[in-house]
Amino acid sequence: MMRTVPQRGGWLEVICGPMFSGKSEELMRRLTRAEIAGQRIEILRPPRDTRHASDELITHSGRRMRARRIESLDQISRLDAAVLGLDEIQFFDPGIVEVIDERVSQGVRVICCGLDMDYRRQAWPVVATLLARAEFIDKLQSVCLGCGGPATISHRIDPSQAQQVQIGAQETYRALCRRCSDDEAAVNARPLAPT
Repeated sequence: MMRTVPQRGGWLEVICGPMFSGKSEELMRRLTRAEIAGQRIEILRPPRDTRHASDELITHSGRRMRARRIESLDQISRLDAAVLGLDEIQFFDPGIVEVIDERVSQGVRVICCGLDMDYRRQAWPVVATLLARAEFIDKLQSVCLGCGGPATISHRIDPSQAQQVQIGAQETYRALCRRCSDDEAAVNARPLAPT
């Protein structure tokens, strides 16, 4: 697919989809290309994502790139970068939307990646707003662990954990298609057979 990028100013790209769909890999690929082109890049992670060291981004496949976990949105406004990459965008404070708009208006290319839905299939508000404002959107799919088809759902293995945010990986979530997720939810809702 051919994309025509703006000739003046910055723009916003959003990469979204379920867990295990390669969002962070795609973010790294785009940032690596920008770095090869001689552009100054920065990769930012939200404070709530504590799965890795604060100075790197690590994908599920083990690929690593230098990154920084930011504690304040003010830090983003002060960064000197032509291209900003923001991982796990759904975990940023809602004020991130205005900060991103400001940076794009300053001519910065901003690439965000994150989950579009939580495990209940509810849109993450920050991501929904960014999708509406983005110049470019890519929705990735994973492989359904139920049927092998395209997965768009981050299915929580133990739905009894009611909080919206539960940081985890394969031990906590499975990528499923809509049908397999519905079937799994029905199985999880059934009472246990008496022993």
